[in-house]
Amino acid sequence: MDSLASLNAFVRAAEARSFTVAGRQLGVSSSAVGKAVARTEERLGVRLLHRSTRSITLTAEGALFLERCRRIFSEIEAAELELSQTQEAPRGTLRVGLPLVGILMMPALVAFMRAYPEITLDLDFSDRVVDVIEEGFDAVVRFAEAGDTRLMSRALGTYRRRLVAAPSYLAAKGVPLTPDDLKAHACLHHKFPTSGKFERWPLQPEHASIESELPKTAVASTLEPIIFMAEQGMGIAYLPDFAIGRQLRDGVLVTVLDDYTERSGPLRILWPSSRYLAPKLRVLVDFLAANLVPAVEGEADTAAAAGQQRDRLQRELKRPSLRPRRR
Repeated sequence: MDSLASLNAFVRAAEARSFTVAGRQLGVSSSAVGKAVARTEERLGVRLLHRSTRSITLTAEGALFLERCRRIFSEIEAAELELSQTQEAPRGTLRVGLPLVGILMMPALVAFMRAYPEITLDLDFSDRVVDVIEEGFDAVVRFAEAGDTRLMSRALGTYRRRLVAAPSYLAAKGVPLTPDDLKAHACLHHKFPTSGKFERWPLQPEHASIESELPKTAVASTLEPIIFMAEQGMGIAYLPDFAIGRQLRDGVLVTVLDDYTERSGPLRILWPSSRYLAPKLRVLVDFLAANLVPAVEGEADTAAAAGQQRDRLQRELKRPSLRPRRR
């Protein structure tokens, strides 16, 4: 326990940049804090703090050690909090970052709110990559691998983006059989509102050059209008499968060019690694893992059913006049 007390003295002194302030926080003298830090340095065989008559600063080793110590005390705090709340329902506010398409995850989030009425969700929807720690998020959901070593993560599932259209549109305009056929079709595009860039369609590398030649029949900065336009037979759209599960299942939309598309990725929830996993955050992570994953991964079955419907449509549309004409 003396070692733990010395670690606490080091953390307080390092964060306050003062033995005096650290001593005041701990209720001991500044010299007692200095001696505790010195004992830790002696035990480790490294200098953790540079000392001067006016201030103290962290060495490179001290900065690394400080981060580790913070995690240790966070885990202790988490354990104490969990034990104290074993008889209480999780409560408090969770600030959660979601991509713009996160609005389509709302059924799962509403179910979470019903299951944990004492937790308030502060949801931030954005197409930019937020800094989880600097911007004060408790967690974020991302369609990418975790690239920040400061973050912990848990996989929620995988998704695939697909080219889809309404059967009525394909009956009128023909079913594209190769990526080159898309040049003769109405194409519905998504544009990122922050960057203004168009989202690339999931064509395999050997067909990627076609993308610049695709007609821009309509452009929207969110997916909901694109889904609606596709449902109404206005063209072919590029959409994540989890966002159109109902439409695929009911046959409102069917996939096209599945053999020529390959873009997929992981769906993950991330949170700061230096922050203890509070009960409110733990239940959110567990809930999304249990409820969002089936909703995402289950679309493989609906996509297969949609593919069967598309194949039937192709067999019915073998008349040459229904094959898309080159412009």
